[in-house]
Amino acid sequence: MGKRAGAKTTAVPAAAGVRLEWWAVPLAVRSEVEAALGSPVESAVTQTGGFSPGVAARVRLADGRRVFIKAVGPEPNPEAPGIHRAEARITAALPGAAPVPSLLTALDLDGWVVLVLEDVDGKMPAQPWQPDELRRVLAAAADLSVLLDPSPVEAPPVADRLGASFQGWRRLAAASAAGTDDLAWLGPWARRNLGRLADREAGWTAAAAGSALVHGDLRADNILLTEDRVVVVDWPWAAVGAAWFDVVAMGPSVVMQGTPDAVRLLDRHLHAQGAAPEDVTTVLIAAAGFFLHQSVQPPPPGLPTVRSFQRAQGEAALPWIRARTGWH
Repeated sequence: MGKRAGAKTTAVPAAAGVRLEWWAVPLAVRSEVEAALGSPVESAVTQTGGFSPGVAARVRLADGRRVFIKAVGPEPNPEAPGIHRAEARITAALPGAAPVPSLLTALDLDGWVVLVLEDVDGKMPAQPWQPDELRRVLAAAADLSVLLDPSPVEAPPVADRLGASFQGWRRLAAASAAGTDDLAWLGPWARRNLGRLADREAGWTAAAAGSALVHGDLRADNILLTEDRVVVVDWPWAAVGAAWFDVVAMGPSVVMQGTPDAVRLLDRHLHAQGAAPEDVTTVLIAAAGFFLHQSVQPPPPGLPTVRSFQRAQGEAALPWIRARTGWH
C-alpha cells in the first residue's frame, strides 16, 4: 500500500509525522510477524504520509511477495495501539467492492499491534491538488457514499465519534471570556464573529446525521491514485453520518494547499450530492473550530507536526465559511 509522496510545490505544512523504521521494532515482534507471513522481510521502505508515530512501510518478503505493514507499540503514544485495532476491525468488515486495501492479517504482540495489508502501487494526489485529480477523488467519494449507505459496518454515529472534539469555537469563546486566551492569534473576522460561530457550531450533530459509513479522516495522505482506481486507506475513525461529511471535512486541507478553483469544485460536488447548504456550512464551521482549537493545544506524544497542519486547515476554512455565511 504505497504512500509515495505527490509533488510538493508549496510551503504549507505537510501531512507527515515522525515514522518508526521497521527495523526498530523489537526483534521478537518482527520474528512473529515473519512467522505469520511465512517468509522473512527482505526490505522495508518507510512511507512518510500521515501522522501515526508507528511503522508504515512497503515491504518485500524473501519469497518475492509485497505487503504493506503498519505497526505501533505502547510508546510514545499510548492511544495508537487502540487506533490500529479499530482500523483492523473496520477494514476487515468493509465490503469487497470497496476501494480499500485488503487486510491480510492483524496481530497483537506484547503491546504491539501489527496490520499487514495489501500493497497498493499508487501515489498520493499531488500537492497542491491538481483539478483533474481532485475531480477524480470527488467522483470516487460520490461512488463510495452510495456503496456505504446504509453502513455495512457497525460503527458509532459521527456525533459520538467527534462530539467531544467538535466544540472548538465554544471552547475558544470560553477561554476568551475567562481571560486565559486573548485569541490575538486568531484573525479579526473570526474574533468578531466568535459568538455566532460558537452558536452555529452547536448544531453540527444534527446537520451531520445520516446513515452512511464515512471515513472520518479523508485527506490526500489517506488516498492513493492508481492507473484505474482511487483507493482510500486508514479507516480507524470511521463513523455513521451524512454521506457528504468526508468531503466537507477534507475541504479545508484542499483549500489550504492553494488548489486552483478548490472552493467552486467542492461546492459544486456537495450541491450535486444533494447536501443541504445550511447543513454543509454548519459542519464546516464545526470542523474549522476543531482544527483551530486543537492547533493551540500541546502536541500529542509522538506527533510533533500535527498542530501546524491543523492550524493551516482551520485558517484555510475561514474564507470559505465567510463566503457561505455572508457574515462581515
